[in-house]
Amino acid sequence: MEFSEHIKTANVEDVVLRQPLHPPSRGALCVTGHHLLFSVREEEGGSSRQVLLLLRNIDATEKRVSGSSGTITIKCKDVRVLQLDIPGMEQCLNIAHSIETLSCLDSVSEMYPFFYRPADLSLQDPWGLSSPEKHYSQMKELHDRWRLSTVNQGYSVCPTYPPAVIVPKEINDDMLLKVAKFRQRGRFPVLCYYHRKNGMVIMRSSQPLTGANRKRCREDELLLQVVIDNSDKGYIIDTRSSQQAQQARMMGGGFESKSCYTGWKRLHRQMERGKALQESLIKLVEACGDGSHNMDRWLSKLENSKWLSHVQTALATAGLLAECVERDGHSVLVHGSEGTDSTLLISTLAQLIMDPSCRTLEGFLTLLEREWVQAGHPFQQRCAHSAFSHSRLQQESPLFLLLLDCVWQLWRQFPLALGFSEALLLRLATEAYASNYGTFLCNSDQERCSLEVKEKTHCLFQALLRPKEREHYSNPLYECTELAIWPSVHPQSLQLWRGFFLRWTQQTRHLEEAQEEIRNMVIEWGKVVLS
Repeated sequence: MEFSEHIKTANVEDVVLRQPLHPPSRGALCVTGHHLLFSVREEEGGSSRQVLLLLRNIDATEKRVSGSSGTITIKCKDVRVLQLDIPGMEQCLNIAHSIETLSCLDSVSEMYPFFYRPADLSLQDPWGLSSPEKHYSQMKELHDRWRLSTVNQGYSVCPTYPPAVIVPKEINDDMLLKVAKFRQRGRFPVLCYYHRKNGMVIMRSSQPLTGANRKRCREDELLLQVVIDNSDKGYIIDTRSSQQAQQARMMGGGFESKSCYTGWKRLHRQMERGKALQESLIKLVEACGDGSHNMDRWLSKLENSKWLSHVQTALATAGLLAECVERDGHSVLVHGSEGTDSTLLISTLAQLIMDPSCRTLEGFLTLLEREWVQAGHPFQQRCAHSAFSHSRLQQESPLFLLLLDCVWQLWRQFPLALGFSEALLLRLATEAYASNYGTFLCNSDQERCSLEVKEKTHCLFQALLRPKEREHYSNPLYECTELAIWPSVHPQSLQLWRGFFLRWTQQTRHLEEAQEEIRNMVIEWGKVVLS
């Protein structure tokens, strides 16, 4: 397919652009296969200025035609709202049609990361920061009781797992095949975290397929028994309510019964995902865009969105998981239904709480790669649209944005303990929905492999660790601590992430400028001290 087929009008002069934090500007608009390019006319003695918007970042458009001209309102996935005043009714309709079509193309191989070729990056550069093989080789303590299995080579057992996974040494690959058939979508229990202080582990999986007949799998039971052989018990944290788990059993899914999994105690902590979480985001963004300036109305809308309740639940559940491992000394298995959403959310947060190596800039990016990209979070489905889209797909859900919000709460409560800045979290929130890089493309490692994403696109995480980027995204106040950082989840301790949800308001921009000035002062002070 040629992108030109969808572009009836490529260039329009005398367009007025209205965007947050800037006065209206007049210039030329150009539509390409992947971008909207707005060029502001040169002022006398000045240079031209350009605004470049990735079409993939557009969540919804609204057009209004009046007489011989028209207006297109563009609502972006990063919650920015732009307006284009276009002379000529036909030109306005053509531009709107092009934007609507090109911003929603489904073919991954036609997306911009496959065309992005910056001068300072090469496709020969390493793709990614780690791999299961590298992670296992670095954890020498694991080698007595755990092994690296390639049972999923070719993605034949589980399409959403990487080819290599870490499993108990006593469980051979034939047994793993049987366990995979007993777990939804083949997501059998695998190790995601080893706690060096006490040897306890976090494992994750999908739900067991016990069904109404209460089917059993001896190999699955043995796998979990092997994990806790040297301790008195383990915990299973199910991210569904007890009622939801019972309903899932009637539909062919289920949970681990006490009688079959002796030594394991099941804890239910319901976490919303899917439609409920998406609706929450929509209501929150609507509240943030309310220009009535009525405080009571604003607070009511904020509360009704329930977004901060989801933040609270996620942090509380992650805290519970970390307590089981760090304070009580027990291994934990985490799962919900498929194990690709809230499971990854709380396992990531728990590791941030407990493990100082995950709190550095590189450590955090490696954690995201391991727990989200490699572990099979379906970014393509979950981040297809954000809060403004008129089309609602069942698979959409802002789980990754919720994670970043929770990390921001940690960052705010422990300003010295995390080695990265809020700017990194904002960058990741934008990149997940629309990116020049291939890191968040597709729904699984298998899909990325089949489309040669690692061969034909650049890696975001590698780019963020280049010296100039690293300096911008590092926290100059960072002081490494070996202690766990336990977040407060009291309602008064949690705040709206203004940097993201109110990022296009003048008040937040002033706050950002002040923070940047403080950051520069800290960096300069640090240089003086070192010299």
